[in-house]
Amino acid sequence: MKKKLFAAILLCGILASAQETVADTVQTKSIEEVVVIARKPTIESKADRTVFNVANSSILTGNSTWDVLRMTPLVNIDNNDNVQAEGNAVTVYINDRKSVFTGKELKEYLKTIAADNLMKIEVITTPSAKYETGGAVINIVLKRNENEGMKGSVSLGNSQSFKNSQSSNANLNYHRKGFTQSLSGSFNNTNSVNESFNENFIYADNSLTRISAENNSHGKSPSATSTTEFELDEKNNIGLVAQYYGSKNSYDAVADGQYFLNDVLQNSYTNNINANGSSLFAGSNLFYKYYDKVKNRILDINTGINYSGNESTRIQSTLWDPADFDGIKTVSENLNREFYVKLDYSQPVDKDGNLLEFGGKMNFRNNVMPFDYFNQQSSAWIPDNTRTNTFRYEENLNSLYANFSKTFFKKLETRIGLRYEHINFTVKQDVGAVERTDSYGALLPDLLVKYSFNENYNLTATYKHSLWRPWFTEFNPFLMPSDNGIYQRGNMELEPNPNDRFGLKLGLYKKYFLSANFNSTNQDYWTSYTVEDGKTIMMPATFYGRVNNYSLYANTNQNFLKNKLNVNFNLGLTYVDNSDFRQRNNFVGLQDYITNFSGSTNFSYTNLFSKNININGWMGLHSQNWGNSMGNKMNFFHSFGATKLFPATQMEAGIRFNNIFRRPGNDIVTYSPIGTFRSVNKWDWYGAHLTFVKRFGNQKVKESSKTNVEKESGGGKG
Repeated sequence: MKKKLFAAILLCGILASAQETVADTVQTKSIEEVVVIARKPTIESKADRTVFNVANSSILTGNSTWDVLRMTPLVNIDNNDNVQAEGNAVTVYINDRKSVFTGKELKEYLKTIAADNLMKIEVITTPSAKYETGGAVINIVLKRNENEGMKGSVSLGNSQSFKNSQSSNANLNYHRKGFTQSLSGSFNNTNSVNESFNENFIYADNSLTRISAENNSHGKSPSATSTTEFELDEKNNIGLVAQYYGSKNSYDAVADGQYFLNDVLQNSYTNNINANGSSLFAGSNLFYKYYDKVKNRILDINTGINYSGNESTRIQSTLWDPADFDGIKTVSENLNREFYVKLDYSQPVDKDGNLLEFGGKMNFRNNVMPFDYFNQQSSAWIPDNTRTNTFRYEENLNSLYANFSKTFFKKLETRIGLRYEHINFTVKQDVGAVERTDSYGALLPDLLVKYSFNENYNLTATYKHSLWRPWFTEFNPFLMPSDNGIYQRGNMELEPNPNDRFGLKLGLYKKYFLSANFNSTNQDYWTSYTVEDGKTIMMPATFYGRVNNYSLYANTNQNFLKNKLNVNFNLGLTYVDNSDFRQRNNFVGLQDYITNFSGSTNFSYTNLFSKNININGWMGLHSQNWGNSMGNKMNFFHSFGATKLFPATQMEAGIRFNNIFRRPGNDIVTYSPIGTFRSVNKWDWYGAHLTFVKRFGNQKVKESSKTNVEKESGGGKG
């Protein structure tokens, strides 16, 4: 399209010049150069993914990468900080490399990456066999400077919600001929206050516990990333990526509880909790890349070592009425080591652009988690040897994959893939010699077919079989006290979750997209509860039973006012058939059929009043139903801000308001065979944020990505 525009403009210029020459042979004008700049739309919908182009958008100012991830179309984040896409669990990649973080660890890490570093976020709802995932993929693509010399930026931010928080970020990039060195670092000083209310009802004795709590947390988190890349020649380059993330945090909470039996108050208590800890992550990735641009052959070899560790000391003091006192102290560590080697290769198989990809990975993981438990007696902490233990997890996961993409008669694009994974793992506790060793292999096929009726109409069909495995911490059986009056632990007997997904996607005029999906599974692991020695314990458990999930999504991206105003709309409707799942697991009160709704919109306006002012906003509305947990209300998020640019000094200032009209939170009931458990929370993601950015050097950037072959096609083209 760009070439056609250029040719048309050039032709018009020649004709105009010719007419001018005829009219006046004395005066002539020549056009030396015509540059046409094509701007990518904010949202691009491709065969297997939706791309959120955020580079140079004012939505970045005052936000972290985690904040922008919340605003990404098709993405929803639940109250446990689990990221979902179109209702499916997600694996996060950063620059095509799988992140080692999940859940709350992923959240804290992405909060240290200033959104100013973002190029785009890809939501890959049907990933090919190349990806290591049991569900969807979110690939976060960062910027990379390509111009000569030194350049960079410094940003400072201040947030005011219930308490005040500060953030800072610096980026440096040096490029000279074939050598590139990038450095980035950040430091966040965060303070937050969250409120919660819980109701735990047990069927057996008709007992009810109510707990109201408020917690204050404070954290200091530095992070740094170094990327060194050297081009040996036009086809070969090597590089090293090194990452560091650390944090020191403290936490205190006060909880008031009441215990009822047959609606009669039996006793009450006040619970005080104080905790502090630290965490550390250090990772490395050494890579070699061969790229023959003429023949489009790509060989990518990666090897690396990741290390992470954290420690935490937690003291819980409970004063009962009638008078009694309990004191519990826990000291825990988590030491993780990971080693991997990965190879990816792709090349065309003929002159028609058909593509073959294959590769594999060997991954070794070793986790050690010592845990010490103490009871308070006469102001002294006495070790509880019945609960003190060390948990170990060892894993070897090997995989091979192949993808083949072929286009028939220029309209029918296909991609077929097959992935094989074999896992061998051991979970055990040192004390008691409790151990489980297991190994199994799995074939994971996928298929994509896209037919283009013409340039305005296309239809894509996809299928994928996937396997979602428990995270190692979900196996950990240690009994841990929590703030809401119950205990929690993992489950060494968890089984993986197999899933089949079928999808249809209709594209109209390159602006309107409709997606229909069907997911089905016959087993999954969700939150369960049990009562032991008078303690209510929460833990994950594998449940058997068929769950069918039907969903329909629609989105469109529109430009107005000479492309200055960009608006994106997303709507989603999900219908879940839980009937077999509920009946087989005796979930009293759980609905047989569940309907979820989600909707969001992003808008941005560039150069308001021609004063270099950019404004943007985002609103999201989501149901909160998943598994055996049902929400009692819709969750409404909103954020809007403005950025003032100062081109002469390469500075900018921005202000952002998050959820100022309604503080976000949830109200969820989890059903289990022993009772119901209600959780109500108010989160601290609200208030105002100020940001100041200073840049220097030429800020021209390109995508920091290994290859665009698959991204630009999804099995075929766009």
